[in-house]
Amino acid sequence: MENTEKALTRDCEAIRIPSGELITIPAGSRVQITQALGGSYTVALLEGYGGLARITDENADALGLEASVKAAPAAASGPAPKVDEKALWDQLKTCYDPEIPVNIVDLGLVYDCVIDQSESQPANVQVKMTLTAPGCGMGPTIAAEARSKILSVPGVGDASVDLVWDPPWSQAMISEAGKMKLGLI
Repeated sequence: MENTEKALTRDCEAIRIPSGELITIPAGSRVQITQALGGSYTVALLEGYGGLARITDENADALGLEASVKAAPAAASGPAPKVDEKALWDQLKTCYDPEIPVNIVDLGLVYDCVIDQSESQPANVQVKMTLTAPGCGMGPTIAAEARSKILSVPGVGDASVDLVWDPPWSQAMISEAGKMKLGLI
């Protein structure tokens, strides 16, 4: 699907990269999908605005595609299940920087993930993460996506994702798998 040219079938809300500005791309506009990972699409705008934008999975139909992420099942009544920490990390691994084809965990952007859960109560999850560059306007968008995906994990009642800058991110924080994907080893 990547490097596929598409014409939008309808007006489509998108987020300009790297500023994070919300834009509407008009129906009929030509775009090229440059990255399709984690339920979102990075597109090169071939006319009009120019540059890159991120289209969410909810707007996949505007690209003539079917949404890849299915709705989470409704929460069962009764006590909340114990949150599976591996499931949280797996969800965070479905979040991608729109310009880099490596998930935020393997990029070394997630510094901390704390689960606070009392017996049979929904969990509160707190994540601390950073960005590859402090001035990136996509930070709030990536953090919101991470929060949304955390909230889909069974047993999670609330989540917060805080952007932090200490310690500063460096390429040394990228996992071996991430480095291989980026051709750094």
